[in-house]
Amino acid sequence: MSDKTVAEMSFEEAMAELDHVVKQLEGGQVELEASIALYERGAALKAHCETKLKSAEEKVAAITLNADGQPTGTKPVDP
Repeated sequence: MSDKTVAEMSFEEAMAELDHVVKQLEGGQVELEASIALYERGAALKAHCETKLKSAEEKVAAITLNADGQPTGTKPVDP
């Protein structure tokens, strides 16, 4: 597990740790209390990744293209 808080992680770091958490839980070799803590960490990592993805999707959606299909800037994204 990383020493970083979930909020400090990049998308890639959070996905890698989430993958590790899932593998630990699927392995079935973790005690009950540790499993609960891992599950909670996994849920936080999942939520963090979803937020990061939504933000990236909004940025991509905000890019406007000219008639030639070239990016011309961005447009405001509706909240």
